Amino acid sequence: MSSEQDHLKETDTEARFDFKKEESSAFQTEKGLTEETVRVISEDKDEPEWMLQRRLRALEQFQEMPMPTDWPGQPDLSEVDVAEIVPYIRPDVDVRAGVDDWTELPDEIKDTFDKLGIPEAEKNALSGVGAQYESEVVYQNMQERWEEKGVIFMNMDKAVQEHPEIVKEHFMTKCVPPSDNKFAALHGAVWSGGSFVYVPEDVTVEMPVQAYFRMNSEGMGQFEHTLIVAEDGAEVHYIEGCSAPKYSAFNLHSGGVEVFVGEDAHVQYSTVQNWSKNTYNLNTKRAIVEKNGRMEWISGSMGSKATMLYPSTVLKGPGASDNHITIAFAGEGQNIDTGAKVYHNAPNTKSTIESKSISKDGGRTNYRGLVHIADGASDSSTSVECDALMFDNESTSDTMPYMEINESKVDVAHEATVGKIGDEDVFYLQSRGLDDDDAKQMIVSGFIEPITEELPIEYAVELNRLVELEMEGSLG
Repeated sequence: MSSEQDHLKETDTEARFDFKKEESSAFQTEKGLTEETVRVISEDKDEPEWMLQRRLRALEQFQEMPMPTDWPGQPDLSEVDVAEIVPYIRPDVDVRAGVDDWTELPDEIKDTFDKLGIPEAEKNALSGVGAQYESEVVYQNMQERWEEKGVIFMNMDKAVQEHPEIVKEHFMTKCVPPSDNKFAALHGAVWSGGSFVYVPEDVTVEMPVQAYFRMNSEGMGQFEHTLIVAEDGAEVHYIEGCSAPKYSAFNLHSGGVEVFVGEDAHVQYSTVQNWSKNTYNLNTKRAIVEKNGRMEWISGSMGSKATMLYPSTVLKGPGASDNHITIAFAGEGQNIDTGAKVYHNAPNTKSTIESKSISKDGGRTNYRGLVHIADGASDSSTSVECDALMFDNESTSDTMPYMEINESKVDVAHEATVGKIGDEDVFYLQSRGLDDDDAKQMIVSGFIEPITEELPIEYAVELNRLVELEMEGSLG
């Protein structure tokens, strides 16, 4: 890596995320969403007929569903016009399935991910790394020792071709069907790229696998699909990062994530999302957890104009557990609506939800959550904790928890706190030699520490840097 890139990586987080390259593609669709668009995408990927038919059914559902507009306090989605979005851009990479040698990438793409630190992440002993640019994965690599144990880590387009039976069984069937919501249906029609992770029975992947998703072109939509299947007794930690530079026109990110956690299996899914303030981030993520399985979601969301993100878990088997940890940051003109949904459908299931939000300069954060305990899910327990920190009187933070308890023999707890950065706290730190900005940053760092300590160190450092930039008003 050049000395210039070293400087970017170590000292200038804003420059690392906010640069953009001249737009260049091998192929892209026209704006908008029609049956012809869906067929063109499928044909360009040389997909089997069954996948094309799934796309077309999702398109029909998307066209039939109204835009969600009646949720109390939801972000304004009036600007989201799919007719103005380019749903598919194939970058100019010779190898359609991506490459496994970093040096084979075109210089402009390689330079983008160099600045984001992707090659370094691989060198730091991650089990595998994938990188998506625009609509397709351009780089994918997996350590041989995991491949020898039957672990599969590849892009979703390749998985459709090489592992059709696994994909047929799990892709948008039981976990996130297109009928779930309008944006899930949109995703099902035009999805492209993403990660496929399969861990065989009783295999523990000891180091995380990582994927990074980058939007470079203005006015595009990115619709990557992530499918994780952990068989009985398996264990894996999947990490993703997402970013887009600043643009004058809006971009749309509508990814889909499906996680299947077998009996006694453990999956941790961590994401740090740093979109531009012209991006609408509207994802659908869900996990199904079998007997004694464990699912963990760790999410950091900031930068977008509007985010609606509610990872959900279905605790299907007795003894299954789920843990959600979320941090959201909203500045001027931003509405970050995040939360979690957990369905307790079996006895002795357990869930915890911890949400931290920060708002400044008139920004709005909101926790929107649902916990459902079904009749018969006896001896289950849930705990929801929502903490909000505001910088000024113009900023807002709301909490909208919803509990559906249909079983009497359960343990349910909910706690919420909202507060402002106190003058006395800032004064105390100033008396110890810190200036006003450093004092506030230290308070915020302490506020989010319970979340950052759950992330791998390089992501915890990155999240803290991004929060500092948001506080300075220098990003977006």
